[in-house]
Amino acid sequence: MNQLRRRALAYACSRRRKFLSELKEFLRFPSVSSQSAHAGDLRRCAGWIARHLQNIGMRTVRIFPTPGSPIVYASWLGARDKPTLLIYGHYDVLPGEPLREWETPPFTPTVRGLDLYGRGTDDDKSQLFCHVKALESYLRGANSLPLNIKCIFEGEEEIGSTHLLPFIAKNKDALRADAALVSDTKMIGPGKPAISYAQRGGLRAEIQVHGPGQDLHAGTFGGAVLNPIQALCEIIAALHDGSGRVAIPGFYDEVRNWSEKERAYMARVGPSDEKILANAGVSRGWGEPGYTLYERTTTRPAVVLNGIVGGHYGPGVKGVIPTGAMAKLSFRLVPDQNPLHIDKLFRAHIARISPKPVHVAVHTTAPIQPAFIDRNHPAVLTAFHAYKKGFGAYPVFLRSGGSIPVVTTFQEHLGIPTVLMGFGLPDDRNHAPNEKFHIPNFYRGIDTSIWYMAAAARTLRSLNVGKRSLELQAEWAG
Repeated sequence: MNQLRRRALAYACSRRRKFLSELKEFLRFPSVSSQSAHAGDLRRCAGWIARHLQNIGMRTVRIFPTPGSPIVYASWLGARDKPTLLIYGHYDVLPGEPLREWETPPFTPTVRGLDLYGRGTDDDKSQLFCHVKALESYLRGANSLPLNIKCIFEGEEEIGSTHLLPFIAKNKDALRADAALVSDTKMIGPGKPAISYAQRGGLRAEIQVHGPGQDLHAGTFGGAVLNPIQALCEIIAALHDGSGRVAIPGFYDEVRNWSEKERAYMARVGPSDEKILANAGVSRGWGEPGYTLYERTTTRPAVVLNGIVGGHYGPGVKGVIPTGAMAKLSFRLVPDQNPLHIDKLFRAHIARISPKPVHVAVHTTAPIQPAFIDRNHPAVLTAFHAYKKGFGAYPVFLRSGGSIPVVTTFQEHLGIPTVLMGFGLPDDRNHAPNEKFHIPNFYRGIDTSIWYMAAAARTLRSLNVGKRSLELQAEWAG
């Protein structure tokens, strides 16, 4: 086992320039899942990663079409009597717009200093690729893996994993494993790794306000007809009270209260208010009183306005009352909030506060359950020690304010924990212009993955080992 690991580490060290070049090739695909114009790019990106997995030595590689983006599956099940690790990642990215705010084009990966810039560098292509290159280092450098591996890479994470979640539920026997490994989170800082043990859930919503059947002259009808933009602004303003608390009745009823011991641990290891504000590029915080900014973004729920549109917003003047207005919002939910229950509370609140002269419609999508992971599970503790080998420092345990839909799906349908072993930095600007990834973290991430696989071969033991984990896939439901 040690010999396999040494050979894999040596292989990875000798091919760093090649690995970086391949990563750039991966990043050039504008695999934007939220825009239908990029459907072809998503298919081509899926084909590229599938061929890459085949070329590095994965024995079974399949592409499963869906009504949306393809799901890429790969496996190597040649380690008899060893556990099975399921590696997840997503190859879809957010749009590059606004393009004018990028220093270099978002889909032209560019190295500046020790950072690689481009859309998807942090979220999630570079992090996903760390594990792919670790697999290659074992298969090409040592001709074997220390344990069995199944990979599942999707192209819809940024829009709620719409087709992956039912796919997993239908194919739970074929995807059976002892633990899942996901790298789509952040470290606490350079050289300071972190393991995520909690993720907020989510719900996305759209509020549409419809007024007159056509745009009206503001001089003729201003003051006589309710402007849909004004109505929408009144609705949005009624989502929070003056202190920053969400004003939806019943919204906080199921929110879990954490012990003083847990809060003290978070205060000790988590980012300070000053650090969070610095990463955001703002001077003052906002939100629910009585909690640190780290607590507000991880243990407390939030309703966030993501976009608003209505009326004339181009150059020049146009004195109209528009026919409609629309806003997009997202909910960030915490244990034990249920997104379907929050959906009902939200709809009832909007119906209660909507001005009568306009028609208001609510649409919701992408319900995601919050996730909480046992920090003492052997799969998680293995990551704790692998980080020490790869980064030279033990990690801290952090909560994440973001959502990874598949984490609770792995728990519910496969009955396995998910190890959230991220390699991103707080200032990597994922979801923003000039997204980047720290190149040393790419190389250290590969090494950490190599160490993790070697150690997991010894530490992961479950009832599945020797029963189902070595099977070639069961019947795929598709």
